[in-house]
Amino acid sequence: MHRRDLPNSLDLLRGFEASARLLSFTAAASELFLTQSAVSRQVQQLEEQLGVKLFERRTRALVLTEPGDRYYRDVAKALNQLREATIAVRAQTTPVVRVTTTLTFASQWLVPRLAAFQKEHPDIAVHVVADNIVRDLERNSLDIALRYCPAEAAGPGAEKLFGEQVAPVAAPTLLKGLGLRGVEDLLKLPLIELEDPTGMALWLSWKVWCEAMGVARPRTSSGLTFSHYDQVVQAVVSGQGVALGRFPLLDPLVVERRLVTPLKGRQYATLARRAYWMVVAPAAAQRAEVKTFCAWMRQQISAQRAPALVENAHKGRR
Repeated sequence: MHRRDLPNSLDLLRGFEASARLLSFTAAASELFLTQSAVSRQVQQLEEQLGVKLFERRTRALVLTEPGDRYYRDVAKALNQLREATIAVRAQTTPVVRVTTTLTFASQWLVPRLAAFQKEHPDIAVHVVADNIVRDLERNSLDIALRYCPAEAAGPGAEKLFGEQVAPVAAPTLLKGLGLRGVEDLLKLPLIELEDPTGMALWLSWKVWCEAMGVARPRTSSGLTFSHYDQVVQAVVSGQGVALGRFPLLDPLVVERRLVTPLKGRQYATLARRAYWMVVAPAAAQRAEVKTFCAWMRQQISAQRAPALVENAHKGRR
């Protein structure tokens, strides 16, 4: 085998494989934690080295050429073999649990608790892949998926972790001295929205929440709109407006008094259609470290305190 029989860098193949699988440089960049332009350059370099056009770049579309399609199938197969070989070698030294989950669940729930897991199980490494892509566990050499979705989309063998309630939240500094008397007063404040172009998270919309409360949303209300829920949380904690809080994800922020639920009473909470699920790859289910992580997850769920908004509801009735 001659050195020139292979691309100069494995990264070029990874960039090509992700782009071909997702048919998007932007989506591939998100998965690989790179910029869109970096992935595009990787593919361009690979095409130059091969002397073959792998994609047809159309307006708002990416299409594999015939040689590109053949090459993608072989490259995807080879990369999976490399991943499996790497996992097998690493497993001989330090057991690794590979977890995929959403950005919000990772930052608001999982990551703050991982230090406790590492303290209890220092001999097990945890690799978290956090983004909002539903990944195939086997294809991506992942062990566990922690998914936020409806029951029908959770996947075979999915185990429900917990559901979700939605209620308004705000920073104490924003509410200081206002003396809110009800929903109407709350809606006069800047409302922070989550951008939802696909309509897949309607329960996090102020419009839907207002309909559930039987009140009209103001036609004009100053506020901010963000594409990711993490950004919504940062904005509301910094006192920039009122947001719809997701519980029990935001329980710690309420317990720490960084956020409060300004409307006291369980009637101001709505239920999300989605829930949090744990899915284990069949090939990983019998590994000791995977069993340990799943058992730890169940312990964390059992120990999870009652949602802060329900606690506030009891206070509101005293």
